Amino acid sequence: MQIVDAQIHLWTNDKAPPHHRQKPFRFDAALREMDAAGVDRAINCPAIWDPESNAYAVEAARLHPDRFATLGWFNLLREADSQFLDEFVKQPGMLGLRFIVWTKEQQELFAGGKLDWIWEGADRLRIPVGFMLPVSLYGRLASIAAHFPRMRVLVDHLGVSPALKIPEAVAHLDELLSLAAHPNIAVKATGVPSMATDAYPFASTHSVLQHVFKAFGPRRVFWGTDITRLAPSWRECITLFSEELPWLKGDDLELVMGRAVCDWVGWS
Repeated sequence: MQIVDAQIHLWTNDKAPPHHRQKPFRFDAALREMDAAGVDRAINCPAIWDPESNAYAVEAARLHPDRFATLGWFNLLREADSQFLDEFVKQPGMLGLRFIVWTKEQQELFAGGKLDWIWEGADRLRIPVGFMLPVSLYGRLASIAAHFPRMRVLVDHLGVSPALKIPEAVAHLDELLSLAAHPNIAVKATGVPSMATDAYPFASTHSVLQHVFKAFGPRRVFWGTDITRLAPSWRECITLFSEELPWLKGDDLELVMGRAVCDWVGWS
C-alpha cells in the first residue's frame, strides 16, 4: 500500500508560528522521517511564513520527483494575471495551488468574487486548489465549486482550527459534510490528533472520521499529517487510520492512504 501524506510544510527560515516546529524543516530531514515511518510521498504546501518556500518546494520536487509534489501559493492581493498563473504552475512539481483565506481583506476578496480570476484559471487548467478558510465562507466555496467544476477543491484539516479540541473543533461538522454534495470538493483528514481529547489511538476522533468518510467516500478523503505541528509520530498517524478504524479496510483504506489524493492532484 502506497502511503502519501496529503499535507506537509517545508521551509528554510526561523519564522514558523508557535504551533509548528521552530527550526526549519528541510526536505532532507523530511525524507529521513518519511523513510523511518514508511511514508512514500508527501504533498508539500510551502510554508506561508517563508517567502522563499515556493522556490524551495520546486527544488525539493526537482531533486525528488517521486517523493515530493507541491500545491503552491502566492499573494492573494496581487493583481489578476492569468499569464502569471499559467507560468506559476509550470514549475517542476507544481501540481496546483493552496491558500489560507483568513484576514478580513482576504475574506472580503474571496466573498466578493475578486479572486475569481484564480478559480477561472484553475478550472481552465484543471488543477487542484486547497483551502484553509473559515466556516462562514463555506457557502461561497460551494458556489465556486459549482461554477468551476473542473477545479478540484481540497479543504484542509477537515476544516478544523489547530487551536481547537473536540467538541468545539467539530462544531462546523454539518457545514463541512454539506460540501460533499459537490463532486469536485474533497477533504484532507490532516492534523487529526491535534483535535483529540485523549492519547493515541485518539478514540475521540474516530466517530468524526467515520461521519466524514460516509459523506465524502474513499476517493475524496485523504490521509495526511501536517506533521510539524503534531506531537504523535508519523508512524502513529499512519496506524491511527490503518489499524485503529475497523470500518476502513481493503481498497477503501488504500484509497484514503494515498491512491485517491494522487488521483485528485494528478500525481502519476
